[in-house]
Amino acid sequence: QLQMVESGGGLVQAGGSLRLSCETSGTIFSRNDMSWHRQAPGKERELVAAISVDSSAQYADSVKGRFTISRDNAKDTVYLQMNNLKPEETAVYYCRVEEPQGRCGVLDYWGQGTQVTVST
Repeated sequence: QLQMVESGGGLVQAGGSLRLSCETSGTIFSRNDMSWHRQAPGKERELVAAISVDSSAQYADSVKGRFTISRDNAKDTVYLQMNNLKPEETAVYYCRVEEPQGRCGVLDYWGQGTQVTVST
């Protein structure tokens, strides 16, 4: 059974940095596309960054140049390095796993979320 443990959230001042981690187990990590999403109070969940099995990355326009997504297949972990954080980026950050099921498509798994709070 796939399990995910997110960590690295916390309170940081504007302009500061945080590094989120999402460690998985019970899955063949190297075969999964991974992504980070966030949801602020009263807003819809949005994609922040995604990384495919070949490590190609995509970013929301708002975080380009400040955030970096990476993966370590040896540790079954995906990371999100967040620099120059802004108060409006206060949100719960979620890790998502897209696990291929062969001809049956893809299964989505979501982490429990980690709170990121950016103070002014």
